[in-house]
Amino acid sequence: MVSRLPRLADLARFCQKLNRVKTLEEDMMETSFNRCLTTIDLALLGIGGMVGSGLYVLTGTVAKDTAGPAIVISFIIAGIASLLAALCYAEFGAHVPKTGSAYMFTYVSVGEIWAFLIGWNVILEYMIGGAAVARAWSGYLDAIFDHRIKNFTETHIGTWHVPFLAHYPDFLAFGILLIATSLISFGARVSSWLNHIFSAVSMGVILFILVMGFILARPQNWSASEGGFAPYGISGIMAGSATCFYAFVGFDVIATCSEEARNPQRAIPRAIAIALSLATGAYILVSMVLTLMVPWHSLDPDSALADAFYRRGYAWAGFIVAAGSICAMNTVLLSNLVSLPRIVYAMAEDGLFFQVFSRIHPRTQVPVVASVVFGILMAILALIFDLEALVQFLSIGTLLAYTFVAASVIILRFQQAKTGAPNPSGGNEMAPASAENISTPETKEYESFSDKLQLVGKEKGKSQREPGQLKAAFEPYLDFLSDFYPGEVVTVGVIVLMVSAICLSAILVFGRNQLHLPTWSYALLLLLFGLALALSLLQIGPLCPPGFILHSLLPLQLPLVPLTPALSIFINVYLMLKLNYMTWLRFSVWLIAGLMVYFGYGIWHSKENLRESQAHAVSARYVVFPSSSLEETVQTVQPSRQPSQGLEETVEEEAKR
Repeated sequence: MVSRLPRLADLARFCQKLNRVKTLEEDMMETSFNRCLTTIDLALLGIGGMVGSGLYVLTGTVAKDTAGPAIVISFIIAGIASLLAALCYAEFGAHVPKTGSAYMFTYVSVGEIWAFLIGWNVILEYMIGGAAVARAWSGYLDAIFDHRIKNFTETHIGTWHVPFLAHYPDFLAFGILLIATSLISFGARVSSWLNHIFSAVSMGVILFILVMGFILARPQNWSASEGGFAPYGISGIMAGSATCFYAFVGFDVIATCSEEARNPQRAIPRAIAIALSLATGAYILVSMVLTLMVPWHSLDPDSALADAFYRRGYAWAGFIVAAGSICAMNTVLLSNLVSLPRIVYAMAEDGLFFQVFSRIHPRTQVPVVASVVFGILMAILALIFDLEALVQFLSIGTLLAYTFVAASVIILRFQQAKTGAPNPSGGNEMAPASAENISTPETKEYESFSDKLQLVGKEKGKSQREPGQLKAAFEPYLDFLSDFYPGEVVTVGVIVLMVSAICLSAILVFGRNQLHLPTWSYALLLLLFGLALALSLLQIGPLCPPGFILHSLLPLQLPLVPLTPALSIFINVYLMLKLNYMTWLRFSVWLIAGLMVYFGYGIWHSKENLRESQAHAVSARYVVFPSSSLEETVQTVQPSRQPSQGLEETVEEEAKR
C-alpha cells in the first residue's frame, strides 16, 4: 500500500512538467506562414478588431445609463488602462514573432499548463465573440428591411422555446460566417485586402459622423439645465470606464499575426500604437459628438447615432450610419476568424492540441483545417444558440490573458535567459571558447554545455551580473537576496504581486457591500494588501534587468517595469472580480473541460515532453578544469527498473590559449 503512494520526487517531477516553458528556435523568423503583412496591414486589422459595433451601440448605452456626457472621460481612462496591456503585447510581439499571442507569451515565460489554459479560454472567447457579432450583423441588416427575414423564418420554419437556444434559427448569421470562413482560407493577403475595404468604408463613415456631428453640435446639451457634464459623478465615470475598457479588446490580433509580418520587430509595436491611438480617438470624438447633438438622457441605447441624426432632421444620414455599422461588424468578424485558427495552430504545433490542426496549406500558407473546422463551429453557435447570456464570458478570458501577459513581461525581463535545449540526438556542438576566458580556480559542473558555457567568460569581472541578480548598489542593504539563485526572487515576487492584487481587488469589490466590513477593518486590509503589493515591487526592482530573453538591443521596451505591468495586473484582476458569479461558474466549467483535454492529450504529446524524453535517453556532463581542458562524458541511461548497462565514452579536447 505504501509503495503505491507517489513519492515526493515524483510529485516534484510532475510539477516541473506542468511548469516547463517552451524552448524557442534560434531563428525565429523561419516560419511556414507567408510573411506578407506590413505595418499598415496589421494596424488596420487591430482597428477592425477594436472599432466595431461598440462604436454604434456602446457609446449610447454608457452615455445614457452610466456616465452621461462624461463618457468622454470614461473613454480616456479606459484607453490609458488598455495602453498598459497593449505595451506588454507590443514588447512580446516584437521579440517573439510567433503566432499564438497570449498563449505563446505565457508558454515561453510562465509554464505549459498556464499557457494551455490561456489558449483554451482565448479559443472560446473568439468563438463566442465571432458568433455574437454575426448575430448582431444579422439583426442590424434585418432591421433595415423591417425584420422581414426574422418574420419569414419564424413563419415557415418555426420558433424554439428551449433554454440556451435562440428564439429562432439565424440562417443569415450562419451564412455570413461560412462565407467569411471560405474567404480567409485563401490566405493572409486576401484577408488583409478585405479588411482594408471594410475598414476604409467604416473610417469614412466615422469621419462623416464627426463632421456632421460638430456642425449640428449644441453646447447647451452639456449645461446644467440638461443635467450637467457628469450627472452620475465620479462613480459613474469609473463605472463607465470599466464598461468602455471592453471596447478596446481586439488589438491582440496584431500580436497573433506577428508570424506573418514582414518585419515584426518594427511592425508589431508601431501597428499596436497606431491602432490603439486611432481607436481611442474615434471613441472619444464620437461620444463627444453624440452627447452634443442631442441631450444625453434622450438617447436611444440600441441605435444612438442613427436616432440622433433622425431627431435633428437628417433621416437620410441613418442609412450611412447603418452602412458604417455593418462594415465595422465585418472587420470585427474578420479579426475573430483570422485570430482563432492561428491560436489553435500554435497549440497544435506545440503538441498541446490535436495535431491535425497544425497543418498549413502549401499554397495559401494558412492553417486551413483549423480555419474551416472552427469557422463551421462558430457558424453553428450563431445559428442555434442564444449568445446574450454568454457574451459576458468574453471579458473574463480577455482579462485573464492580459494578466498573464503582464506577469510574463516581469518574469522575462528579470529572469535568466533560456537558450536552446540540448540536442535531442545526443550530438554535441561545442561553442567556441577561448582558453583565456577559463580562469575559475575550482572545478564546476554544468547541466548542459550550451546553457552554461556563457558563464565562463562572465567571470572575467565582478561588474558583469546575471539577469535577476541583485544590483551592486543595493548589496549593502539587501544582501540577503544575493543568496538566492537568479530568477527565484523574481518568481516569488510575481507570486506575491498576483496574490496581493487579487486580495486588494477583492476587498475593494466585496468589502463594503457583500462582506459588510467595518470601516477600520476595511481600511486596515486595504493598507496591508497595498503594502504587500508595494513590497513585491520593491523586491523585484533592485534586480538586474537584462533586456530581453533573446536580444540585448531592444527596438521597444515597456517603460517602468515592474510598475507598469503591475498596474495592468491590478486593473485586470479588479475588472474580473466585478463580473457576476454566473460568469465565473461558466468559466470554471470551461476550465475543467480544458484540464481534461490537457491531461488526456496535451501533456503526453507536448513537444517539450518529447524533447525531455529524448534528452534523458542520453545524458551529458561537462566539467571545466583549471587547466582549461574540457572533458565530456556521455553515458547511456537505462530505465530504472532494468540493470544498469551501457557504454561510457570519454572524449577530451584541449582548448588552446
